[in-house]
Parts: sequence; structure tokens; C-alpha cells
Amino acid sequence: MVSSDQRRRQLAREKFERQQQRRAENRRRARRRNAVIASALAVVLAAGATAFATGALGGDDKDDTVTDAAASTPSKAPDPCEKPAPGSVKKLSYKKEPALTVDKSASYTMKLDTTCGDITLALDAAKAPRTVNSFNFLAGKGYFDHTKCHRLTTSGIYVLQCGDPTAQGSGTPGYKLPDENLKDPKLKGGVYPAGTVAMANAGPGTGGSQFFLVYQDSKLPPNYSPFGTIKGGKDVLKKIADAGEATGAGDGAPNATVVIDKATVTK
Repeated sequence: MVSSDQRRRQLAREKFERQQQRRAENRRRARRRNAVIASALAVVLAAGATAFATGALGGDDKDDTVTDAAASTPSKAPDPCEKPAPGSVKKLSYKKEPALTVDKSASYTMKLDTTCGDITLALDAAKAPRTVNSFNFLAGKGYFDHTKCHRLTTSGIYVLQCGDPTAQGSGTPGYKLPDENLKDPKLKGGVYPAGTVAMANAGPGTGGSQFFLVYQDSKLPPNYSPFGTIKGGKDVLKKIADAGEATGAGDGAPNATVVIDKATVTK
């Protein structure tokens, strides 16, 4: 006959084994999930399907359990933004990059009038002249007007991605831009600091119209042309980030309806 002490020890051992099994399963699920996120994030920062590294997405057993629960039951926060202005996206495409007309010695500002508030970007024409020239050209044509910021990442990498007229991650202006300013001293230790404005791409020399706004320091390889800084609207980005993204996994469409009603570049 099994004594009460033996029974208690047996039950404790079985409980411990169940906990170990759950933790092992949590780790397996986390690895599978991070592999899926890694493949998804491999297209997040691409001009058509964005690409970047996701090494900061891991966690311990406790974090894995919490993340699994969040991923399985994503909660959608209320939309903090207004309805988009009347109008539709222009279907524009160009066979070649516009002629370089920007003044490399001048200061350029890009203003994004969005449904969530105004965001102001200081563009660096001296270090990224062809990128700034392209944005000046496209904004002047109304290319960005009424476009939706289609991607928000909230785990390990913290960016809002915009500039795609299709809102699907596949839009381009028809031409490709070279990489610029990849050795910017601000990109230290594989980190794009909060406030950076950089180009999305699908590999070297494939920049188009998609760009991302870094709202929190993010671990990324220096493969994405930094061409400006966020000068106004950081509170707007915080509001968008706080509303979360649709999948609950840290990478998806923003819950906030972020539409660029109007984009303008001024000298």
C-alpha cells in the first residue's frame, strides 16, 4: 500500500513533470512563433515586402507563456485616430528615378498630415540626396496622399511603416533607389535609435517609396538608408503604438487607422 507521504511525493513529482513539459512546449511554441515572426519581419522593411533581422524577439519561460497567450487572444484597442479625409490614392508609376534637383546644402522638411495627428520629419539632403530628392518629387506629385501606414511592429523592433500606395507591402514608385548613408555614426551597435527615418528595401539598392519611422530604439543591421529624423509628432507615434497591432504577435497592421491625408516637402 502506498503511504500518504509517498502519494504526496508522487503527486509533487507528477506536477513538476507537467510543469517541465509545459515549459518545454512553451519554448517550442516560442521558437516556432519567432521563426514565423522572423519570416514575416523579413518582409516588414522591404519596398514591396520589408526585410530586417529579429534577434531581439526571444524571452524566458515566463515571457514565452505571456507572449503565447497574447498571440492567441490578441486584444484590439480602440482606434485613437480620426476618419481619413475625402480622396483616393493616386496610381502613379515612373520608369526611372527623377533627376537630382535638391539642394544638398539646404534643409528640407516633410510634413505628414495624418488621421492620427501631424508628424514632421527633417530630411538630410546632404547625406541622402537621392532619397530626399525622390521624396521631394513623389510628395509633389501627391503620391503619398491618402495612403495608409500598413505595418506596425511592437516586439524587439519598434517601427511604423508607411509609403505604400497599395497598403499591402508591395507598392513601389516604379524605380529603385541606391542605398545611402549606411555608415551614419548614429547607427551604433546595430541599433536604429528612436526618431530615425529610414528606407525600407528588399535588399541592397532596392529602395522605393516605403519608409519606416522608429519610435523606440530598434536592433537592426545597418542596411536601411537613414535619411531623416522625426522632429515633431512623437506623441502621435506613441498613440499609434499604444493602440497596438492586429495580430497580437508584434507585427501586423496597426489597430489605429493611420492614413496620410497629405504629405508635403518644403525647403
